Amino acid sequence: MRVDTASKMQRIDAQVLIPGRGSPITNGTLIFCEKKITFVGEKSKLPTKYQEISPIEVPILMPGLWDCHVHLCGSARYSLGDVASTHMVVAGARCAREVVAMLNAGFTSVRELASYGVQLATVIDEGWLPGPNIYSSVSILSTTSGHGNVRGIPLDVLWRKIENGTPLYLCDGVNECIKGVRVQIRKGAKVIKLAASGGIVREGDDVFAQQFSDKELAAIVDEASRNNLLVAAHCHANKAILAAIKAGCRTIEHATLIEDDAIQLMVEKDVLLIATRGIVKFGAEQPEIAVREHCKINKQHAEGYRKAVKAGVRIAIGTDMLLNSFKLPWGYGMNGVELKSAVEAGMTPLQAIEAATANGPASLGPKAVNSGLLKEGFDADFIGLDKNPLEDIEILGDAKNIIHVWKGGKLFKTNGQPIGFLN
Repeated sequence: MRVDTASKMQRIDAQVLIPGRGSPITNGTLIFCEKKITFVGEKSKLPTKYQEISPIEVPILMPGLWDCHVHLCGSARYSLGDVASTHMVVAGARCAREVVAMLNAGFTSVRELASYGVQLATVIDEGWLPGPNIYSSVSILSTTSGHGNVRGIPLDVLWRKIENGTPLYLCDGVNECIKGVRVQIRKGAKVIKLAASGGIVREGDDVFAQQFSDKELAAIVDEASRNNLLVAAHCHANKAILAAIKAGCRTIEHATLIEDDAIQLMVEKDVLLIATRGIVKFGAEQPEIAVREHCKINKQHAEGYRKAVKAGVRIAIGTDMLLNSFKLPWGYGMNGVELKSAVEAGMTPLQAIEAATANGPASLGPKAVNSGLLKEGFDADFIGLDKNPLEDIEILGDAKNIIHVWKGGKLFKTNGQPIGFLN
């Protein structure tokens, strides 16, 4: 039976088309059929077979944005203890709003690094809830004394919570680390995440320490690699960054205290940096919510990020969104604010957009998808804007400027009307 694909073709004309990588196209046009892009180029060069398709017209067209470091855990406090103690039904209800908020802000894909992303992806893929494509690590692998261990909860109680679905996993020694990777794979992980160093806001958690041994790190990376999965390393301390890179981790998260030797090694090995700069800046400005530790490392983080950009480290955008709150000036749907931080670190607006689009799939390593570019054969994930972010990158931090959102060829947001129950 012959399928009439011509009737399924759709066209978008843009005054400026930003492809994600490469120069913008003035008076550009894009053709897509169902979930895939079939043509991108100047409107004057549009093939005859597409010229009769009635277009949707937008001022600016660009790929859907990627946030390569978010958490969908439904936590009301900046605390792993709160993550572990929040009932999963409550967490899911809170997260339902957050995934819609991110799609409404133009984020069509997110890499979710330890929380309930796998479960939320199931609901989104079934069509019950609008939201981005979610690629999850399921849990964060941590040593028993490390970043993922909630010290306020007795260890036996914490393990019961872990077994019941709390997105933490404790492992010590090579064999336990290998099993930890396999457990995440069994639960549907698309990437593996580990805590190579301590965290910033955890009592008793040494931010300067390397927590997994070199042998444990190597075992995690080897097991993940054999299963075609990339390993993302939560790292603040420079020595933890070095150890993670040497073990084969392909993305470094935060890199808060990074130094010149680690920057050089990232360049040499083409390791991707997700700096999550915005959450550190926010924490430094909000001491009343018990993140005063951010104040201590804010300047170092800013300088390290600038050095990494100048040295040519490959960068993808990530926010470390974690906190569910209507009262704070930083939350889901404001993910695009992170691009301003990238420009402050020395990127041009076009480079920042590339970090938030074309570089996003690289954060999945072997599981990378054809996304993040306006290019023939790529996924039909793109957004229309009423203003040009190349002239003002802050435009991407306000969802009101995102007037259209397509994901998988489906139009979720049109004419600036908020998606779903956001209005």
